[in-house]
Amino acid sequence: MRDHAGMSTATVYAEFAARETRGISPSYERLSTAVSRDDEMLCLLGRLPSAKRQPNLLFGVVRFLGGPVDDPAAFRRYALENWPVIEEQLRSRATQTNEPGRCAVLLPVLAALPQPLALLDVGAAAGLCLYPDRYGYLYGDQRIGAGAPILECAASGMTLPARLPEVVWRAGLDLNPLDVTDPADLMWLDALIWPEHTHRRARLRAAAAHVAGDPPLLVRGDLVDDLPALAAQAPAAATLVVFHTSVLYQVLPPRREAFVTAVRALPGHWIANEPPDVLTFPGLPAPPDEALQNVLSVDGTPLAWNRSHGQAITWFGLQTGLS
Repeated sequence: MRDHAGMSTATVYAEFAARETRGISPSYERLSTAVSRDDEMLCLLGRLPSAKRQPNLLFGVVRFLGGPVDDPAAFRRYALENWPVIEEQLRSRATQTNEPGRCAVLLPVLAALPQPLALLDVGAAAGLCLYPDRYGYLYGDQRIGAGAPILECAASGMTLPARLPEVVWRAGLDLNPLDVTDPADLMWLDALIWPEHTHRRARLRAAAAHVAGDPPLLVRGDLVDDLPALAAQAPAAATLVVFHTSVLYQVLPPRREAFVTAVRALPGHWIANEPPDVLTFPGLPAPPDEALQNVLSVDGTPLAWNRSHGQAITWFGLQTGLS
């Protein structure tokens, strides 16, 4: 019962409690800790492929089905009594945390690239991260853009952009694209938001309004097999930017390597924002704290640590030379 990084399922849940939810989601910290110590729950999860055992996916499915997530005992009782339907949902769904707040850590790179941009989001879900030019940003007391939602991000070690990017083409690739105008799909996106995060629910709805009003090109397909054909549709006069955030951990290493090869063969730029055990970089500086961090990189060069929902970024690389 080990995941792609070689951790046991119990360790995955314990790490989720200690490094991702502590101080941010008391409900999920309690649930994760309880599951990590529950042999019966771990046995049930162990029958699933590693990508289907993730805490976010399990808790999101239970929320989607209307089950309790506030109390570990009630959660356990519900999960054991309803495991067949929960397992069916786990096998058919994927974690699609389409968090628009992640645009706040992408913005410094996007604004520095030659404009205009053609954006291609790999693992796009509903495409909420394809609208960085429509949102507003607040880095400390510095406001950038007047749109909604306002995405707040604690930034350090960097010069903030003076402008929003100009986006002329938006496309997304996903094995199961979501439609924000479909109530069931919007309900699934909502279920993936942690219970206490009412601010994220509000910005989900604000971001979904942009998508519904000006839909992107969302293509059902594989991140290796179907990437080149979709990228070829980008307008030639724009800078192609292929990007992804917290996606590749769901992809087995051989396929992950094939994706890296495929994206490096494309014109334009590649922005990755993944955990350091998913895309590895030698000589990374120490992360700013004990919380789980992603590494923001451009064309294979690491630039910054950041939190997975875009709430903080700590820059350590150069901000020049993006062209």
